[in-house]
Amino acid sequence: IFVLNDFSIVKYLLFKSIKVKKKKKEGNVHNINKKIFNKISLFLIQSFIIIIIIFKKLKMAGGGIGSTGVNKGRAENYNGKLTLYVIIACIVAAVGGSLFGYDIGISGGVTSMDEFLRRFFYSVYLKKQHVHEDNYCKYNNQVLAAFTSSLYMAGLVASLVASPITRNYGRRASIICGGISFFIGAVLNAAAVNLGMLLSGRIMLGVGIGFGNQAVPLYLSEMAPAHLRGCLNMMFQLATTLGIFTANMINYGTSKLHPWGWRLSLGLAAAPAFVMTVGGMLLPETPNSLIEQGNKTKGRHVLERIRGTENVDAEFEDMVDASELARSVKHPFRNILKRRNRPQLIMAILMPTFQILTGINIILFYAPVLFQSMGFKRAASLYSSALTGAVLASSTLLSMATVDRWGRRVLLITGGIQMIICQVIVAIILGLKFGSDKELSRGYSIIVVVFICLFVAAFGYSWGPLGWTVPSEIFPLETRSAGQSITVTVNLFFTFAIAQSFLSLLCAMRFGIFLFFSCWIAVMTIFIYLFLPETKGVPIEEMMRLWEKHWFWKKIVSEDQQVKNTNGLNHA
Repeated sequence: IFVLNDFSIVKYLLFKSIKVKKKKKEGNVHNINKKIFNKISLFLIQSFIIIIIIFKKLKMAGGGIGSTGVNKGRAENYNGKLTLYVIIACIVAAVGGSLFGYDIGISGGVTSMDEFLRRFFYSVYLKKQHVHEDNYCKYNNQVLAAFTSSLYMAGLVASLVASPITRNYGRRASIICGGISFFIGAVLNAAAVNLGMLLSGRIMLGVGIGFGNQAVPLYLSEMAPAHLRGCLNMMFQLATTLGIFTANMINYGTSKLHPWGWRLSLGLAAAPAFVMTVGGMLLPETPNSLIEQGNKTKGRHVLERIRGTENVDAEFEDMVDASELARSVKHPFRNILKRRNRPQLIMAILMPTFQILTGINIILFYAPVLFQSMGFKRAASLYSSALTGAVLASSTLLSMATVDRWGRRVLLITGGIQMIICQVIVAIILGLKFGSDKELSRGYSIIVVVFICLFVAAFGYSWGPLGWTVPSEIFPLETRSAGQSITVTVNLFFTFAIAQSFLSLLCAMRFGIFLFFSCWIAVMTIFIYLFLPETKGVPIEEMMRLWEKHWFWKKIVSEDQQVKNTNGLNHA
């Protein structure tokens, strides 16, 4: 229904545009605005009806732990509470997310600064100054896009390298490596005197993000008690959003510092990198990792400390069983391709893919550029992007407060619906009121910013944190590090693709770019409704049972088990 709605919007924009132009010539502005208002109102009413229908049927697809029928086994006897020790450890580890967020926020602001463009991308600077340049195309430059996207290609490679390090040497080792690499990259960028030095710094930042994004979500998932895993795991996304907001505010301030403000923006990334490096040295290793490395005594000691009780026998035994199986797996990347791991593998690929295809990165990377393309002045565009950063951080806090109460599915589905509505409305306004060589009026500019903020809020409580949380919690120990590497690799690949192609897509598709992403959000919302079981409250070492009870995945997992049993009988 949402896809059909999108097509109706496209039809409306294409076939009504001629009439709108005629009416503009006649000065009949009131009727034009009335038609736009009626179209948006109709779409909102249709969307509201769809939301009601979905909520009534949500429980039919396995919306909660009870409906999945999962037997938690020894997990029923898990003891422990949320201790101050766990909170501090998770806060320090989550700083890794702020590195990711800081770079997302800082790159878009820096690329809108005249001094930066004049020094490294002079042709873009000249196009920006040209009054009659097409608003949608003034920033279309592949080298400028490479400044943003090069980091993510480097991170993609680094995340694969990080997997064996995380598995064999622990989560802390990868966190420390990530912090050091990011620190070096920040120094190179701040001191850059030519494009080569600038891109080298971006590559080192990418290495840091690859290591950090691979290790930090695993660390948070393994340190958290089962009933609060969703909340604590989202500290990574919260740190990411705070990093974005901080970067936007810094850009707003440094844009007034001529001509070296951009150096300060890029160089301040060294601060969270330093905290991550030193913090990684002080953090305890996770009990899962210690036990996997054969250090059971220390692993139990850490488990008792983070749970605040000595009665951890049940959880410790589950970890030991998982580690024994993990040690028997010599090639985790080969093992992850087996049929029994098919559901987790598909989620590890599709969750980060869908997260990027929400279109959030066109807002976060290029918010200042996007707002300037809509006619905002430089200061106003940076202020608007700072506003979206604040909204993103606030909505992530909402998600942390509700994820372990309402579950993952409800947040993902409702967030998807809200994002579709917002993107379509922005497309309508841009399609009818914003041309290639003119600016939006103040009233319509405010409406666009409001709906972009609502879109960002929906992402902040749904796909933003859960795009990382779900993949990090569904893998068994023997493939957990490999699975997280796949998640990070896929995320960074699509981030690279969108970052490199967005400016060209904006130039070619114009307002249609928002409809393109809204169609993808419709697809992913349907996918979540049908194929993602609720993981709320399921202990991380008992997650395999969830797939065995799901209406679709049990066919794949059960068939694999039947084949194993048959082979065992034949061997006997």
